[in-house]
Amino acid sequence: MKKSASSSLSEEPAAKKNKPNGSSSNTADKVDGAGSQDYVALFKADRKATAKSILDFDFKKKRVRILSDAKEIEEGKSGVLYWMSRDVRVQDNWAILFAQKLALKNDLPLHVCFNLVPKFLDATIRHFKFMLQGLEEVAEECRKLNIQFHLLRGSAATNVPAFVKKHKIGGVVCDFSPLRVPMKWVDDVKNGLPMEVPLCQVDAHNIVPVWVTSDKLEYAARTIRNKVNNNLPTYLTPFPPVVKHPFAASFEAEPINWTKVLDTLEVDRSVDVVEWATPGYVGAVGTLQSFVEKRLPKFNDKRNDPTQNALSNLSPWFHFGQLSVQRAILAVKKYGNRHSASVASFCEEAIVRRELSDNFCFHNKNYDNLAGAYDWARKTLDDHRKDKRVYCYTREELETAHTHDDLWNAAQLQLVKEAKMHGFLRMYWAKKILEWTKTPEEALETAIYLNDRYSLDGRDPNGYVGCMWSIAGIHDQGWKEREIFGKIRYMNYDGCKRKFDVNAFVMRYGGKVYRRK
Repeated sequence: MKKSASSSLSEEPAAKKNKPNGSSSNTADKVDGAGSQDYVALFKADRKATAKSILDFDFKKKRVRILSDAKEIEEGKSGVLYWMSRDVRVQDNWAILFAQKLALKNDLPLHVCFNLVPKFLDATIRHFKFMLQGLEEVAEECRKLNIQFHLLRGSAATNVPAFVKKHKIGGVVCDFSPLRVPMKWVDDVKNGLPMEVPLCQVDAHNIVPVWVTSDKLEYAARTIRNKVNNNLPTYLTPFPPVVKHPFAASFEAEPINWTKVLDTLEVDRSVDVVEWATPGYVGAVGTLQSFVEKRLPKFNDKRNDPTQNALSNLSPWFHFGQLSVQRAILAVKKYGNRHSASVASFCEEAIVRRELSDNFCFHNKNYDNLAGAYDWARKTLDDHRKDKRVYCYTREELETAHTHDDLWNAAQLQLVKEAKMHGFLRMYWAKKILEWTKTPEEALETAIYLNDRYSLDGRDPNGYVGCMWSIAGIHDQGWKEREIFGKIRYMNYDGCKRKFDVNAFVMRYGGKVYRRK
């Protein structure tokens, strides 16, 4: 008898229990002395040691919410579809694991699709190339696992339901994003699906699903920290493998000419790729390995010094879903005894602060404008709206790094050239935009525009919350009142000089002082 989406959610899985925090397998001991081991192979071995497949794994049903009225996969269907969007990877992906669980329980083929839009917000060819190269890797891995990968192009509201109807798909699984455009895509697809086809959503991005952590907008890290951390023993588990699928599809996916796909995009091609970041899961794991082995020891003490190479640099792969944050945490936590302070700091940033950002965007529909700020912040910015600006720059002057502040200019040049900006300087950078533009609204719009246009991790909850924290006091408190800023936390050049060698950073990126004639 066929199994339904709802029965798969409610059934207790077979046998094996996993120990929390990735401490279950012998690979834990091996990682602690990893040296130059290949983490791709290491993670593969870890998955294999965790379970034979998702059917032998204690999948946490609260990772999933059923969005449709339909709960069961009907008899006579031809497959299960995972509509991939935010989490562009095969392994270490709870959404495709759940989709494979449904397919295996119903003796059905498994399909994966990605719906490509020709233009998305302020994304440039830099972002699309990074994403598409990761997708090419996904398509190849799916092929090896007997999973058909389909690249759909155009409107998801039209394409996904049409695909489901044409191929008699029995159930659809999608991943989760708290942002308004992807959430509308999901609503549109839900409304377009046949009434008998269940639509299940899996939060494969957060370690603790956003709807499990909290049912309300959290005020700050201090209010969400325990809610997240108390759930980690349940959700911070090892991953089982996505296995070679035993049921072959009755039709094959259309071949993809990736070069032609690039040519069809309607995006700005003047902002091109950067050399330091290799797209895809393999490139992500390489960056994770270099962080764990080389930069993690100094992460706690040096992460706020832009002249030091102490950061993980993982945010592009986290943003595009090419690397699971959960996998990164499992790898880093193996070093808890050796680098306890750095591990704790990394977990705070990658788990608590990042999941706080998803909470903010999920529960606050004005996550990218001043209507989403706290009352005190809106009032103080309004009170100082007419304060005199000593410097006032256009968007073009800011984008081309033509200000009187060589440190700010160097930070902007880093963003343009490297598609990233050091986290400490991103705060300084955004706050100066508030100080140097005509209104708080213009400041916020400009900061988001520049971040989304140039940074590989743009158009992300972390980016929106970072700009909102810097300019609108989100997740912060009121400070000493001053011109322009009101009670919004202030940062200045001299404070940066006390933190790190400003001249060294300026020289590295060629920051110059520009004076208006």
